[in-house]
Amino acid sequence: MAQLRQEVDPDEVGLDAKALARLDRHLAVQVDEGRLPGSLVAVARGGRVAHLTAYGRRDLAAGRPVEPDTLWRMYSMTKPVTTVAALTLVEEGRLSLDDPVHRHLPAFAEPRVYVGGSGLDLRTRPASGPLLIRHLMTHTAGLTFAFYHTHPVDARYREAGLDSSVKPGTDLAGTVDAYASLPLQFEPGTEWNYSVATNVLGRVLEVISGQPLDTFLAERVFGPLGMTDAGFQVSAEQAPRLSELYGETNEGGIERIAGLPLHGRPRFLSGSGGMVASAHDIHRFSEMLRRRGELDGVRLLAPETVDLMTRNHLPDGADLRAFGSRPAHDEPGNEGVGFGLGVSVVVDPSRTKAPTGLGTYGWSGVATTTFWVDPSRDLSVQFYTQVRPKSSHTLYPDIKRLVHEAVLD
Repeated sequence: MAQLRQEVDPDEVGLDAKALARLDRHLAVQVDEGRLPGSLVAVARGGRVAHLTAYGRRDLAAGRPVEPDTLWRMYSMTKPVTTVAALTLVEEGRLSLDDPVHRHLPAFAEPRVYVGGSGLDLRTRPASGPLLIRHLMTHTAGLTFAFYHTHPVDARYREAGLDSSVKPGTDLAGTVDAYASLPLQFEPGTEWNYSVATNVLGRVLEVISGQPLDTFLAERVFGPLGMTDAGFQVSAEQAPRLSELYGETNEGGIERIAGLPLHGRPRFLSGSGGMVASAHDIHRFSEMLRRRGELDGVRLLAPETVDLMTRNHLPDGADLRAFGSRPAHDEPGNEGVGFGLGVSVVVDPSRTKAPTGLGTYGWSGVATTTFWVDPSRDLSVQFYTQVRPKSSHTLYPDIKRLVHEAVLD
């Protein structure tokens, strides 16, 4: 086990300690008023951690505090990790961004696209072209989530038993086959819809490597980067450090809810959202990206590959708000933000809801975890708590504003 530690004083790297104290006070209020159980925030500049604050509880009932080595359910922050693992295969020539998905997963050989109607009257037609690997990485494949409740294809996912993105009783292979049997919302590559696509990508990795996804990620990403706590389960030794998961109540408070089944290896290995990790682990991962593919003498990706990953790939260079009113598109802060390979990318800082630099990239998880790297300021930030919100909130924009107020140069 390794633990994240503060390495330098803020003023040594051009950060204002008083402004960072305002950030801590803001987060403490969220905890003290019962909106969060506890939190951890870390700010690094030039790769050195200059601010690290843990506050509140990781387990309210047991009274266990948040500590630097607390383990967090990453949910969708798993997606960038799965994408990086896939890009290692691209560099080896074993996978191409322009490979048709059906080359590796034959169930996707004849995709059909939604035309109109709903329920028994839902109409489809053959897609004009294949799903490509790049469509999975950019969420432009036409796949979706069952929980959106905004499109007739979403309803088909629910009818197929995919309410939680996994077909009950199946593994990753069985669930991905279920996705393949359902229509796409749109022609691949023409729109953006946040979806189960990274689960499909994870299955592609299993097929190419001949390994289960957790083994492949451990060998390709976790091990080389020294992400010593990252994985898809927690051991008996790790278990006391795992934060409990909470959900928002209708009254604005929080209550304990069930989380990922991490005590034992899960049958369904989700490349979209199955990872557990510590702040140290994600610092190692984000540092590799900030350093354009290399960390402590280990090169995971070529610099050009990281540049490609962190560039906007949306059709016509659009931002996330350009593709309708589904929940993932209308999140606060999505205006001025595009999408690369597995990460969001700021394309127009003047349109974002909080101060940020051009080219800033990162991603978040549904339990209110996030990380981002701002290359223009050489700044890396992480925030963790474990609360599944009922709707969008302003916490992330507030954190971004308060962090950027601390940047002095």
